[in-house]
Amino acid sequence: MTTRILPAVGDPDAARSVSTLLSQLPDAEPAQPVTDSTQLVDTLARLAAASLDELPEVVLVHERIGPVPALELVREVALRFPAVGVVLITADASPVLFSAAMDSGARGLVTLPLGYEELASRVQAAAQWSLGVRRHLGGGAERITGPGGTVVTVSGAKGGVGATVTAVHLALAARASGRSVALVDMDLQSGDIASYLDVQFRRSVADLATIADISPRVLQDAVYVHETGLSLLLAPAEGERGEEVTDRAARQVVSALRGRHEVVVLDCGSRLDSANAAAIEMADTALLVTTPDVVAVRAAKRTVRMWERLQVRKAEETVTLVNRHHRSTEIQPPLVQKITGTRVAGVAVPAHFKELQAVVDAGRLHELDAKSTVKQALWTLAGELGLVQAAGQPGKELARAGDRGSLGLRRRTGGR
Repeated sequence: MTTRILPAVGDPDAARSVSTLLSQLPDAEPAQPVTDSTQLVDTLARLAAASLDELPEVVLVHERIGPVPALELVREVALRFPAVGVVLITADASPVLFSAAMDSGARGLVTLPLGYEELASRVQAAAQWSLGVRRHLGGGAERITGPGGTVVTVSGAKGGVGATVTAVHLALAARASGRSVALVDMDLQSGDIASYLDVQFRRSVADLATIADISPRVLQDAVYVHETGLSLLLAPAEGERGEEVTDRAARQVVSALRGRHEVVVLDCGSRLDSANAAAIEMADTALLVTTPDVVAVRAAKRTVRMWERLQVRKAEETVTLVNRHHRSTEIQPPLVQKITGTRVAGVAVPAHFKELQAVVDAGRLHELDAKSTVKQALWTLAGELGLVQAAGQPGKELARAGDRGSLGLRRRTGGR
């Protein structure tokens, strides 16, 4: 049987060496090497979206792949695509690294310089393991993206443009459609989700920062289950603790949440640090919120360019939402799209802050009336982004359904 192999090698010379050896393996079908971690995950996600059978049996990860470190990339691939056997290529053959690679989910380790026998043996073992997993999954799994679901980050072009309100209502819309949803406050120094949803809880994302392997029990202890059914992972009450959350910790947190929820929404605020940069890079959808004024649109352009320079996200892979939109505004969504080089969302959120003021002041953003045009626009956006289970359900109908569900939940729990 033919073994499909996808190498992930950033260095051109190393890529040629790997490809040459792979071409000599019997019954091997090596693909063109991908050159970075983002391209690898995107390629696997695209193949998995078509069918489980489209995924390669083996993925080779070179130790110098970037921008995500090799072991973290191995862990992400193993979590998201469990039917793929991952093999790490490294010059370090120490027991410590071997143990770390196995803990990350690798099915084998090949040492540099590459040797034919060792490579053939590791590839064959990983392929056999992959076939066993696929037989276990059976023919009913037409689509598989690994455990967990969609990750969406919401960032503000600048402070005060409405990123948190957007994140909260995207999560509420997904939850109202019947999906399991985690809402994470990654605005680590000044996050406001707890205030918007009237929550007091001492655990935060910072409590997970030093944990090497986030088990379901550890995650459960850090998450607050809101009356709406949302699983909330809050920003630390002490802003300085945000520095404890590294990019590595952020990746582990996102992977753990993705493994237990169908939708994960992260409010990344307007400040870029290593943690929310990692989240934005991992996201299936990165949403950038701006208002239709010169200062905010310029800030959006700067943000997009910075993401590109830091290899966090390409402009064409970013969706921009125009908030507080009005027909008489000189800056309209098509102009925002032209200036930023991003794709602008099909819906714009109207400038009706008065609809929000009472629930924001009361810390009950989840009780926003279904007749609110702001709520209807944001819940329609959730449908556009594929976060709601009933695809194509209008935002107005979904918002009303959400209100009925929340009312029933408040009656059952004795909520306010």
